[in-house]
Amino acid sequence: MVRKFDRKIVMEDGSEYLGYAFGSEEEKITELVFNTSMVGYQEILSDPSYTYQTVVMTYPVIGNYGMAKDDYETFTPTIGGFVVRDYNDLPSNFRSVATLSEIMKKYNIPGIYGVDTRKITRSIRDKGTRNVIITDVNTPTKEALGKLAEFIPPSDAVKKVSCKKPWRIEAAEAKYHVVAVDCGIKHNILRSLKARGCDITVVPFDTPAKEIEKLDPDGVFLSNGPGNPEDVSEVVSLVRDIRGRYPIFGICLGHQMIGLAYGAKTYKLKFGHRGGNHPVRNMKSGKIEITSQNHSYAVDISSLANTGLTATHINLLDNTVEGMENKKDNIFSVQYHPESSPGPQDSSYLFDKFIANMEENKRNA
Repeated sequence: MVRKFDRKIVMEDGSEYLGYAFGSEEEKITELVFNTSMVGYQEILSDPSYTYQTVVMTYPVIGNYGMAKDDYETFTPTIGGFVVRDYNDLPSNFRSVATLSEIMKKYNIPGIYGVDTRKITRSIRDKGTRNVIITDVNTPTKEALGKLAEFIPPSDAVKKVSCKKPWRIEAAEAKYHVVAVDCGIKHNILRSLKARGCDITVVPFDTPAKEIEKLDPDGVFLSNGPGNPEDVSEVVSLVRDIRGRYPIFGICLGHQMIGLAYGAKTYKLKFGHRGGNHPVRNMKSGKIEITSQNHSYAVDISSLANTGLTATHINLLDNTVEGMENKKDNIFSVQYHPESSPGPQDSSYLFDKFIANMEENKRNA
């Protein structure tokens, strides 16, 4: 017996894609984006940077290795939804403790499979990201479009995912104390810092400079996170208050907020960068790094003049800024995710650079 379609997605232009439900049956409106990674759906599902976004996976088979206890990037996933070609509900993996669908049900994350993900991806690539509703197959198109027309995109994504109070991670033989400003920080970033001898105090995104001073850090880390960097004025102000006083390292949203703090401009990309296969040129060494990325916004390279920031890395696909630094203030950032093992080790040196900056700052104190 042929199974009937029971789920669909409707885009703002009225196009519909019918498929089958998995995960939560909740109706949801989100921004629709695509990710080109071949593996890592658990890390994508649990990446806070996907808050309020539904992700179309270009790799067709999803769910086949289940969900492992130690592979989450956050304690509570906040992704908007998943759109996949073929969903596998019978994972084969000795580390698996649950199916993808079970975890999505637990956290109210809707999914749809059986749709033409190639066509959807081309639509996003050609027309840009846009809002989409995941709903029951029997929802009238007119009703779905009405809900989309009334939808107001939220601007509180960082507030939603940031921790509410400080918490601590301690290394076995700590040499440095890092304050990590949590805008939606991924756990593998914390693991990468801890592995290099850092005790870490994770603080909420709206922590003022005076509270960070009390923690007496050797360095400050600005995390990744969801949404528009212009919505996170608290962190932009923080960077202005503490720059030059501590070594600072920013990743992804942290990179964008550093740009804003120095007077650069940011803008929204047509369809963003999401996946583990973006080539980036290191302007100092000339080497090409294969990077993992997840962002909708970029720093405008033409706005860097007279800011004190210089571009250190450039994306070879579209010439966007992938890295910046201000040597005088001992601050640097990258747009991509070195902790995601792209390459797989092409970008791990960035954490070592942060360690070296903290060590040098301690010697000169």
